[in-house]
Amino acid sequence: MKFASLSELPIESVSHNAAIKKQVMLRNGDLPNLTNFAQSRFAPGQVAAAHAHKDMSEVFFVTAGSGNICINGENYRLAVGNCIAIAPNEVHEVSNDGDQDLVLTYFGIRA
Repeated sequence: MKFASLSELPIESVSHNAAIKKQVMLRNGDLPNLTNFAQSRFAPGQVAAAHAHKDMSEVFFVTAGSGNICINGENYRLAVGNCIAIAPNEVHEVSNDGDQDLVLTYFGIRA
């Protein structure tokens, strides 16, 4: 069993843009096949540059704000309540083009 509370977790930088902050609730090794479970906060104008994971799928859930996700060159609007699944090797870039923080809760699963 593992218990985590966002109010008690340290704030870290995401790997694709050090200015974007996250809190990690579960890490690699806490559960089988799970690489992480975290929440990130994008300030207006922040972008997690285009990248892909060869050995991991990711699932994003929009908790607050709005923005854009570009997957393999195709743009999709992000709004509260949206869920987006990214398969291994799909190139994706997340940006906050709104005027409020974009908050994403997400997890990764080993392929």
